[in-house]
Amino acid sequence: MDKIRELSTKKAAVIFTKSSCCMSHSIKSLFYELGASPAIHELDKDANGKEMEWALRALGCNPCVPAVFIGGRFIGSAKDVISYHLDGSLKQMLMDAKAIWL
Repeated sequence: MDKIRELSTKKAAVIFTKSSCCMSHSIKSLFYELGASPAIHELDKDANGKEMEWALRALGCNPCVPAVFIGGRFIGSAKDVISYHLDGSLKQMLMDAKAIWL
């Protein structure tokens, strides 16, 4: 859990993914389209990936990827991010965290 906490606060937007996950790819693309440049941590390519997966599950992220943090705060998984995007609050969260500027 400490590794997740540390990595999730290093940038304004952080996404934990797996390289083979199509939803992870979609969420990364959404962030890029909004103008954000999130830190991406691919669990399947990280030596501590399995431990981080378990920590993300303990946070309530099931499936464990994609797991999105904005401003150091756990936002949720793909369905949560898409909901925030549809109601317009995702962009505001990114602006408040200084992940994007308009």
